[in-house]
Amino acid sequence: MTHIVAYLCVLGSFLNGFDQCTVPESEFQLEGDYLIGGLFDIHQVNSSFYHHRPEAIDCSSAPFILSSYRRFQLMRFSVEEINNSTKLLPNVSLGYEIFDHCTDSVNFPGPLNLIAVNGLIQPLEEPHKNLSKVIAVVGTYTSPQARAVAPLFMMNLIPMVSYGAASSIFSRRQIYPSFMRTVHASKDVIEVIFSILTEFNWKWVAFLYVDDSYGIDGLQLFLKKIKDTDICLAYNKALDHYSDYKAIFKQINAQNVNVIIVFAPEWTVEELMKSVKQINVTNKVWIAGDAWSLNKKIRDQIQGIKSIGTVLGVAEPNMTIPGFREFIYSFKAQTHCENAKQQKFCNQICHCSSLTAEEIIDADPSFSFPVYSAVYSIAHALHNILQCGAYGCKANIKVYPHMVILCLLSLNLTLFKNCVQVPTSVCSTECDVGYKKTQYGIHKCCFNCTICPNGTYNNITEDPYSCINCNNTQWSEEGSTSCSLRVVEYTPFTDIWAIGIMVGAFILVFISLALSVLFALNYNTPVVKSAGGPMCFLILGCLSLSSLSVFFYFGEPTVAFCILRYLPFLLFFTVCLACFVVRSFQIVCIFKIAAQIPKLHSWWMKYHGQWLFITVAFVTQAIFLLINYIYAPPSSKMDIYWNPQKIILGCDIDFKAALISLVLPLLFCFLCFVFSYMGKDLPKNYNEAKAITFCLLLLILTWIIFATGSILYQGKYMQPLQSLAVLSSLYSFLLWYFFPKCYIIIFQPQKNTHHYFQNLIQSYTKTISQ
Repeated sequence: MTHIVAYLCVLGSFLNGFDQCTVPESEFQLEGDYLIGGLFDIHQVNSSFYHHRPEAIDCSSAPFILSSYRRFQLMRFSVEEINNSTKLLPNVSLGYEIFDHCTDSVNFPGPLNLIAVNGLIQPLEEPHKNLSKVIAVVGTYTSPQARAVAPLFMMNLIPMVSYGAASSIFSRRQIYPSFMRTVHASKDVIEVIFSILTEFNWKWVAFLYVDDSYGIDGLQLFLKKIKDTDICLAYNKALDHYSDYKAIFKQINAQNVNVIIVFAPEWTVEELMKSVKQINVTNKVWIAGDAWSLNKKIRDQIQGIKSIGTVLGVAEPNMTIPGFREFIYSFKAQTHCENAKQQKFCNQICHCSSLTAEEIIDADPSFSFPVYSAVYSIAHALHNILQCGAYGCKANIKVYPHMVILCLLSLNLTLFKNCVQVPTSVCSTECDVGYKKTQYGIHKCCFNCTICPNGTYNNITEDPYSCINCNNTQWSEEGSTSCSLRVVEYTPFTDIWAIGIMVGAFILVFISLALSVLFALNYNTPVVKSAGGPMCFLILGCLSLSSLSVFFYFGEPTVAFCILRYLPFLLFFTVCLACFVVRSFQIVCIFKIAAQIPKLHSWWMKYHGQWLFITVAFVTQAIFLLINYIYAPPSSKMDIYWNPQKIILGCDIDFKAALISLVLPLLFCFLCFVFSYMGKDLPKNYNEAKAITFCLLLLILTWIIFATGSILYQGKYMQPLQSLAVLSSLYSFLLWYFFPKCYIIIFQPQKNTHHYFQNLIQSYTKTISQ
């Protein structure tokens, strides 16, 4: 504290030492009942002020900032407009004390003068005693300037209403209790910049910022905002008077960055744009912070750069303030520097008498409305403190700066927005729906897009970097964003094909029953005996029992259904084939083997070899089926591979295990062919070779067609196709073996006599003997 007091006293000793310059008194100073301080950077020192001893800088020798001079005049206009009003502060006049605040480091005489009383500063004085006549201060413009001088005003709780300082540090009330601003904080500007990036899907950006507290604060806020988002900061760089812009843009181009955020004051951006023109940087998207977005000088620079790209800006409202134009024209008409009175204090000189009214009016209007708002906010606070009404304000109220703080109103201003074509700035173009991202490099914004294959999907909200597998009951096409339930298919009993095939099975049973009746009525006739006699009834019965399998090919497959699909057919059809083997063998045995091997024939007849053979075949096949179903029973299955959109319900068969149950049927088919061939020259009515051979050929052709179809097609109609093959196998023997005999019995009874058969046998015997 001792060091601070000493420093203030040293600086205070210079308060009366700067009276060598003259300016019009009305420009920087105005007497009034209440004073408002003003700090405007009418001039701007571009480099650090180097000195060997404590001394104030002469701002008038620094480069002139026309836009700041316009804001300075706008404060003067606002005070004059309020003084001319009879509503806001009637019978009360406002005055001002304004200083050219051209640097943020050594420009303290102006702020010290505002808090001084009679040229003296006494920091240890009792609060509210001998305070300055200044009730509030409008300024400063930049955050570094405000940060440097704000503690001087915070000390006595003098309201400091800034029209441009946006750094987030000033939101800390415990440090800056009397600091207020009529502009949005940098946090709000960053929010809008972030909204622009997300609106246009720009995710790969560069951030250039001024190398001071304002710029660094903006960078930190931006990094905090894009954390845990898809936006990547590809490049960032602090800018100062020594920046190598060529190297900066070389790096930006190397990173393939198309969107550049520039968070810096106008004088820094002017140098930047000069370099942009020299280096020939083209086709970029520039996002301007509110510190330079409406600057006309920079706009003229940009228009002079060929193919600079797109410039978007975040700006305070650019509002036309009625009466300001007339005020400037009136002021320029009355002001002549050569008639100016002696100035009272340093940094209250402009050297700008050569400016025309048009130049001032047409200067950059940025932050003009915040200046206007700041003055009016202070005036409204004073209006409330003095309890002003239609007849005036109370004169007996002592106004202290801290009272103004309590009454100041914060203004919520709408940001000004500009719209263009929509450029893009992404490291990688966003993937289409149904594509997954495959990141390459260190940035999540850089990725390749891979379409998700069939059976998978991509959910961008769940995981944009993966193709998620659908489960077995779902399906998806290539490039899907979700899975759909598969359609479960099987052939129900109500299906037209199922009804037709089951009707065919019933007809087969009916025909078998009818044939059995017909053969029973003609049991002792030669035709029935040549067909097998009592064996015919066994064959017809086994054919009927085999047809039971057909009914279990329909409905939802279960284990029981899967077993019954094959068991009746494989068991009873094997018996049928055994009967045909026996029948073929008996005919050959009677006419050929009996004479050559009489003992075999005698044994066969004595022990009823045909029935023994059929019984052994039945028992053996039953054992084979039992072994098959014990070690590899059929089971229901879901076919999810044939059609990706459907689940085909069927039966799962272990074909290797099932081969054992096919041994006898295949063997009997072979024996039938052999015996049929051996009996090809037997008497016509006893020759069953052609009929059996034709039935076997139909059987083989049926299952060849089925096997071909099962290779080409695996849909739900595979089950009806297999049941149709079973039914066709049964019909082949029913029609082509029994129907010719029925025809003779019904329509050619003359051929169904013993005499007719004896003649055929005698004719065969004569042929053999010859």
